[in-house]
Amino acid sequence: MAQGGVQALEAMLFALDYAARAGLAPPAVRLGALVLDDCDNDTYGLEMALDFIKGSISNIDDEEYLCNATAVRKVISGVVGAASSVTSVQVANLLRLFKIPQVSFFSTSPELSNKARFEYFTRTIPSDLHQVRAMVEIVKKLGWRYVSIIYEESNYGIKAFEELETLLARNDICIAVKERLVKDSGEADERAYDAIVARLLSRPRARGVIVFGSDQEVAGVMAAVGRMRATDAFGWVGSDGWSARALVSDGNEAAVEGTISVQPQANPVRGFREYFLNLTVENNPRNPWFVEFWEDQFKCRYPGSARTPYNTQYSRACSGSEQLSADNIEFEAQLQFVTDAVLAFVHAIRDMHAELCGGARGLCDAMRPASGATLLRYLRQVRFIGLSGDEFHFDSNGDGPARYNILHFKQVSPGVYRWLKVGRYLDGELELDMDEIQFKWSERHPPESVCSAECELGQAKQYVEGESCCWHCFNCTQYEIRSPEKETACEECPLGTLPGATRTHCARVPELYLRPDSPAAIGAMAFSSLGLMLTTFVVGVWALRGDTPVVRASGRELSLVLLGGIMLCYLVTFALVFRPTDVLCSLQRFGTGFCFTVVYAALLTKTNRIARIFDASKHSARRPSLISPKSQLFICSVLVSIQVVIVVVWQIISPARAIHHYPSREDNMLVCDSYVDASYTIAFFYPVVLIVVCTVYAVLTRKIPEAFNESKHIGFTMYTTCVIWLAFVPLYFGTASHVPLRVTSMAVTISLSASVTLVCLFSPKLYIIIVHPERNVRASLMPPRWRSAGGAGAGAGGARRGAAGGAVCAALVGTAPLPRAPDLTPSTDLSTLNDTERTTSTDRQVQTEETALFPRLAGAPGDAARRLVEENGVALDARRLDGLRAGLPAFAAQPPAPPSLAVAVAIVGAPRPL
Repeated sequence: MAQGGVQALEAMLFALDYAARAGLAPPAVRLGALVLDDCDNDTYGLEMALDFIKGSISNIDDEEYLCNATAVRKVISGVVGAASSVTSVQVANLLRLFKIPQVSFFSTSPELSNKARFEYFTRTIPSDLHQVRAMVEIVKKLGWRYVSIIYEESNYGIKAFEELETLLARNDICIAVKERLVKDSGEADERAYDAIVARLLSRPRARGVIVFGSDQEVAGVMAAVGRMRATDAFGWVGSDGWSARALVSDGNEAAVEGTISVQPQANPVRGFREYFLNLTVENNPRNPWFVEFWEDQFKCRYPGSARTPYNTQYSRACSGSEQLSADNIEFEAQLQFVTDAVLAFVHAIRDMHAELCGGARGLCDAMRPASGATLLRYLRQVRFIGLSGDEFHFDSNGDGPARYNILHFKQVSPGVYRWLKVGRYLDGELELDMDEIQFKWSERHPPESVCSAECELGQAKQYVEGESCCWHCFNCTQYEIRSPEKETACEECPLGTLPGATRTHCARVPELYLRPDSPAAIGAMAFSSLGLMLTTFVVGVWALRGDTPVVRASGRELSLVLLGGIMLCYLVTFALVFRPTDVLCSLQRFGTGFCFTVVYAALLTKTNRIARIFDASKHSARRPSLISPKSQLFICSVLVSIQVVIVVVWQIISPARAIHHYPSREDNMLVCDSYVDASYTIAFFYPVVLIVVCTVYAVLTRKIPEAFNESKHIGFTMYTTCVIWLAFVPLYFGTASHVPLRVTSMAVTISLSASVTLVCLFSPKLYIIIVHPERNVRASLMPPRWRSAGGAGAGAGGARRGAAGGAVCAALVGTAPLPRAPDLTPSTDLSTLNDTERTTSTDRQVQTEETALFPRLAGAPGDAARRLVEENGVALDARRLDGLRAGLPAFAAQPPAPPSLAVAVAIVGAPRPL
């Protein structure tokens, strides 16, 4: 009998002694034990169990069996054991037939929890189902993903292996090698164990090995590891069947070193240590195996002992002075489960006796014989404090509490090894102190046990055929991540996202748009703000000086419309630089084209009016239609409304939206949809048409007399605008990949065009109004040759003579133009035209007075005619006087012109006597 078996037997006897001393048994009832050795063999154990049955047949049969007069009837109430699960399965099947309760102290197979098959089986140790779960948690804690399993070829090992397979697969841990250990160590030789180790070494990446077996078989494996010099090749996770067993570790320390094992939690049995160390062959006659143990312990042959296969090798006789001590005895750690099994029966029998016999001394008729089924019911309900100090009770499956200690076989100093507690497993939670774990003397970290290392960031797996835990890694592309759903595939990030730092998810690219706080936006807004201030200043000047000739000559109403359009151009910049939204995009679409339309519609109306007036003066004396201020505003409004209709229809067909634009994979631009393609040009198509037509008119009116130099300013404005927008076109289409730059260029171009218009058209007039107010008179607006060299000027209704030798300028106003010689120069006073509607009565009076001059001039002699002309402010040379007279009859024959049109004709020549 092995030392562990002797300690278990003595623990059973110690518990019976304690129950008797403590009075736990029923009154006048003596509890004893019949102990049989199963030799750790299921077949032999079944044979031994038959001996129990002989004394227990009356438990299932009412008829008394016959004994001789001196025989003592053996009443077997229950069985404590067996130790191994395989033996317990065989015994439990037999005892079930005879309804004999069985309590095992070491059998942990999950199969034994099946009460449909093992109704009368109970155990004080927890099921291996909990142990297997604890072992899987340890494997996970160590980071092992690829392990090998060695399991005992018994019910204990096979059932545990089946549960291990299930739990490992559920946790994505693969099994590299599966090896069975022959249960009977006598049937396996060294070559069998060497072959197992060789197969383990064939998978060098599977360094983690789970061993589920008994100490005798595992000892053979560890010896083979030493023989093959593979002590540093593996890390072991062991079951309770061999952990902390001297049979395994003694002589195999280097191979076993680093083992982490699971063992049901058990505390030392109080008083047993002293009891066992005081045992001798003389004072322990009740244990028939104690002599054999003594001989094996001290390596001697006890005098008078029977010869056995074990003591024949000892030549020395035992002296009798040998003594058990802490130095030569290593106590089993799980003896608590033995004493708990004995005390469970004691408490069940006591409770049963108290209820059935009412506390009477001895056994009452209700317990003659004791019913196995009734005893089992009381047995499952016991709850007591054991000799270890722990509370004990059975769970619903008749198993002991699931409490485990985690033990570690460690080299505490060179050559000195100990099993140490490094954690525990309670209620499904693992507590493991990794700082206390040392796999080898020089290596604290656990060995790596993976078939393939985890792929790096941005890599996916390609599994090796037939190997679920072995793979090759391949790189995903620059814009791909490993698929979250499928680790063997790469997944391209959607537009607007890029692989994150861990390459496991797609991170959104920050939105890029023209932010108000960016340098470009600040510059554009500063430029526009300056333009707004200047425009507001000009509007104020025009409001305060609206009745002066310079303002009236420029067309006050259209000038205000023009200034309003310029102001809108500057305001559009602020709509362009903020974060795009659907509303803001609609406002941008409308505003950018509308502001230009207002500006160039007003300019086109101006140039068209000037061109029509001077073109009509060549063919007729009648005033062209639609040249009054109200008419000009109406024409301008019609031109602007066309742009409004275009934009409204466009918005209905394709509403403006803020979208994300991805010119490249790294970009995520938030823009208005019109900026992405050329569709934004729809908003500029009509303003461009106005610019072209206005430019054409500017070319056609470029030769108008210099007094009407506003046409020249308009022309310069249009030429500059064309240059600006021709430069903008390639810039706009060349910045398709950077929409914020495109928007900035558009904002600056709009503001620059507005500034050109403001400066070219209004700065000359502002100069006169502010710097030279003395020139802000009607005379200064006439052509210079109409004014004398001495600075004298002439009005529409009178004449003024200059210094000696100076030119004389007179205004002759009639209902129709006079016939003019080829070298005469006609011109029209624009301020007079603008004021026509306001001075109708005055024009009529002047027209009447000046018309009266023509009959007098026709009949006067030369000198008299000259004086007549000079008195009326007309300067003629003698050579042209006759022509004037010849034309007067034709002039008089024409019908009178509308009084609202005044035409001034200047006939300039060097004065000489007629």
